[in-house]
Amino acid sequence: MRLLTGHARLAGVLGWPVSHSRSPRLHGHWLATLGIDGAYLPLPVHPDRFAAAVRALADLGFRGANVTIPHKQAAFAVCDVVDATARRAGAVNTLVFRDGRIEGSNTDGFGFLESVREGAPGWQPADGPAVLLGAGGAARAVAAALLAAGCPRVTLVNRSRDRAAALARDLGGAVAVADAPPVDDAALLVNTTSLGMQGQPPLEIDLAALPFAAVVADIVYVPLETSLLAAARARGLRAVDGLGMLLHQARPGFEAWFGVAPIVDAGLRAVVAADIPPR
Repeated sequence: MRLLTGHARLAGVLGWPVSHSRSPRLHGHWLATLGIDGAYLPLPVHPDRFAAAVRALADLGFRGANVTIPHKQAAFAVCDVVDATARRAGAVNTLVFRDGRIEGSNTDGFGFLESVREGAPGWQPADGPAVLLGAGGAARAVAAALLAAGCPRVTLVNRSRDRAAALARDLGGAVAVADAPPVDDAALLVNTTSLGMQGQPPLEIDLAALPFAAVVADIVYVPLETSLLAAARARGLRAVDGLGMLLHQARPGFEAWFGVAPIVDAGLRAVVAADIPPR
């Protein structure tokens, strides 16, 4: 059993609620595997107390924290400085306390790109157009990351066309809005909605027109094999589940807080997925 010393590095995840978060298990595995004198804690914080809680953590010597629902936009506001990833996403999911300042970034887009590169070897954002289902915070982070990495066009498809159009205006650049997924020339199709998640209706979409070289990704990871991914695999398409995004988005924060660059491997995936239903 690891014992903490007075020099232990501390970080955690802020959410309301936060008991569902797999981040403590994820970071705890890295801390134990790497033998680091540190701890990563679940930190339930009511929205009304968020800003005060963040400043208190910094005062208490925490190195930083992850931020999950519903605090990502509030985290943007509390930061002294935010980087380009946070500005593009309009939200912060990673806080670093350094030199008396609160620094914010958004690693969701990084995590998504790394996950697809891992799950579909050889894929690159510049391979062709991407179609994103949804227009929420996850869609914003994924679309921004794809555009910054060289994706030639991103098309947003959402139940509320007005919301998709507003996101397209915010993102700027080669972003279009459509009422139905234009999949005939897509190199990447991404579900950023909650459809297909355990307890939610399945995502119903016809993949017949997708090119055989296309990649289908789902940010949902409970279950690991959603109906969308099952349909993609049945057609012989490359399919990438949402767990990899969760694992890879954690890497930059862990390195900033604990001073070591962690790796995502089969052992980590097994630990975090231990209680996730396969389908």
